[in-house]
Amino acid sequence: MSSRECHHCKQWIEDGEAHDCWTTTEVALTQELSDELRDAWERLRETAVSFGEQRIYASHKSIMFSRKSCYFFVRPKKNFLELCVFLGRTLKAPEVRRVDRATKSKVFHIIHIRHRDEVEAPITDWLREAYELSDTLASNAGKVRAKSKHKLKSNRISPR
Repeated sequence: MSSRECHHCKQWIEDGEAHDCWTTTEVALTQELSDELRDAWERLRETAVSFGEQRIYASHKSIMFSRKSCYFFVRPKKNFLELCVFLGRTLKAPEVRRVDRATKSKVFHIIHIRHRDEVEAPITDWLREAYELSDTLASNAGKVRAKSKHKLKSNRISPR
């Protein structure tokens, strides 16, 4: 029987075998973490859950935390958890490894977590800020869309 290598996940797949490397689970993404990283992951997840209602789901190689839109996600790596936090401002802190603009109103921040004790302030404060910003941006986007639709209607030229 012949097989092929998936160009995304590099897994060998037998012909006729079902394969969807884009669909995964939290368990699948975290099962090979060291004990220290697993503890850090559990604390991170518990912290996020304490903020309130949201959707937590796995997608490709990340675990997403979302309200109306994703406010942060985690990529479990071999030696650390890579957090990507979306804020409305740029942070300048030693914990932040990289910063870049995601959209006109959001800036993403990359943070590496190696131990449970790192999941505390200021990182938890930034996560809460991102959670709250997510709701604000979603409600503002709705207002902008409503104004845009109204503006379009009022500028229509009526047929003669």
